[in-house]
Amino acid sequence: MEASKENRLPSSDLQGHPRMEENLKALHHRLPLRSINQNLMPNRSPVHSRKSKGHTVLHHQPPQPHATKKQNMLAPNPSYTLDCEIIAIDDDDEDASDSAVPEFVKHTEAMLDEIDRIEEVEMEDVQEPVLDIDACDRTDPLAVVEYIDDIYSLYKKIEDSSCVSPNYMTNQFDINERMRAILVDWLIEVHYKFELLEETLFLTVNLIDRFLERQSMIRKKLQLVGVTAMLIACKYEEVSVPTVEDFILITDKAYTRDEVLAMEKLMMNSLQFNLSVPTPYMFMRRFLKAAHCDKKLELSSFFLVELCLVEYKMLKFSPSLLAAAAIYTAQCSMYQFKQWTKTSEWYTDYSEEQLLECSRLMVTFHRKAGSGKLTGVYRKYSTWRYGCAAKIEPALFLLDN
Repeated sequence: MEASKENRLPSSDLQGHPRMEENLKALHHRLPLRSINQNLMPNRSPVHSRKSKGHTVLHHQPPQPHATKKQNMLAPNPSYTLDCEIIAIDDDDEDASDSAVPEFVKHTEAMLDEIDRIEEVEMEDVQEPVLDIDACDRTDPLAVVEYIDDIYSLYKKIEDSSCVSPNYMTNQFDINERMRAILVDWLIEVHYKFELLEETLFLTVNLIDRFLERQSMIRKKLQLVGVTAMLIACKYEEVSVPTVEDFILITDKAYTRDEVLAMEKLMMNSLQFNLSVPTPYMFMRRFLKAAHCDKKLELSSFFLVELCLVEYKMLKFSPSLLAAAAIYTAQCSMYQFKQWTKTSEWYTDYSEEQLLECSRLMVTFHRKAGSGKLTGVYRKYSTWRYGCAAKIEPALFLLDN
């Protein structure tokens, strides 16, 4: 304290110097910063006062007459300058909220918004990759990976030739759609009892439809057409083929051996011995591989596509579309939401929108499969051997759209 008093100059010493007296007069007339006219300030970098907690906000006030008089007393003094200009912000200013945010904060927020926008664009551009489903089979000579794409391209080209008109029953005078459904439902039970291959069943139904499209048949011979078509399919697909007598017994001896062999000749001549046709089963094997299915999905898909074999109205869909729609519907039933990957779309050549019409029909068949009169498929897939696939809840949400 004593040192500070020693350093302080006495007022009597300052009064003897004219320049010091002039400066003291100027300091006595110094006004608060808020009363200083901004037009009198030198052009310096502005420092904005901002509203914040714990800080005083300076407000601009209109100059008063006495303040102007005092400002004029400061103006002629060339020895007094301010290091910076202090600008007050009016509360009524529309840009006060924007100016209250530091520039570096604005730049940071803008940069973050731009990063978020770029990430969103990148997420939109990133598409689900199409997987190579044959990569694991390149060392397997039975998988014929070198030719598999060409094989299925050929199937897609010729599948229309294996299809029948969805209105061919109009040319039949003694049988109808209902009789066809009863025959196919019964053949599914025969196929299950004989423990035949799945491809045998699909080829059997294909042979029946193609033959009935070309030949008119009375209802008494319709069952004969069915067992004969299964006999031909067994000779084409099976290793151990049931005998003619086995099929005669399964019909409760309704036909003789000669009648079965005569019908076989008639059918083969009508079909011109063309048995190598793509059926839904051929596409099912390929499309299930693209879907990376497990056993449950496989059984559910076959359950749905076999339901379609009974329905005459499903003849309007191609075999490949039936196979793809069955897998899509089975996935929707298992997971209860729509699922169709880019890999499945690539290998099936069908988009989700193209499958919806067929898929919705499958859902209706699934819903009434156990309640109708023709329950052969439902009872078959309700067994443990077929994983109780018929017990899965149908994808009813597909019918809501």
